[in-house]
Amino acid sequence: MHNIPFQPFVIGVAGGSGSGKSTVSQQVLASFGADMVSVVMQDDYYRDQTHLSPEVRRQQNYDHPQAFEWPLLVQHIQALRNGESIEMPEYDFTLHNRSDRTILVKPAPVIVIEGLFALYDEDLRDMMSLKIFVDTASDVRFIRRMQRDITERGRSVESVIEQYLETVRPMHKQFIEPTKRNADVILPHGANGPAVDMITAKVASVIGRLKPAV
Repeated sequence: MHNIPFQPFVIGVAGGSGSGKSTVSQQVLASFGADMVSVVMQDDYYRDQTHLSPEVRRQQNYDHPQAFEWPLLVQHIQALRNGESIEMPEYDFTLHNRSDRTILVKPAPVIVIEGLFALYDEDLRDMMSLKIFVDTASDVRFIRRMQRDITERGRSVESVIEQYLETVRPMHKQFIEPTKRNADVILPHGANGPAVDMITAKVASVIGRLKPAV
């Protein structure tokens, strides 16, 4: 356990699939380095599905809040805020299940929580200092998702389209879009340059005034 002399600045970055969430979080990480910024990916907190067959796993709705293990995610963010390292699960999208590996995440002055539902859970929101919603046009998000799923996750065009129509689009409207009202900042044209610069400037300001707690 690390004795941190300040309360970490926790940033939540939410938005639909393909909206540009990763661009925001990775830019913050690149701007200040791994010693100053820890990134927690909500995607890695999909529930363990070892007990299900590969076919049943493929049929699950991964765009519903219940697909995630919320207690573990909340517990891990609390630990990071308390100066403790965590073993973040690693999710394998080609297997639709957690891998047998974990990712060591160390506490840092800035903690970024990135995910579809980063602004969904009240306990998680209560720990955030800055809540961001990346708002991107649906056609752009769909194209980005298709490119990613085909190149990175070995999906077919047909399976991507089917999933988008059956779960991604309706779940976005029902669960993700409404979390926009929980945001402190909405990036209305996705992770564009000026918007990301604004976020990194805010983080730089926070880091610059971090002082040991009295």
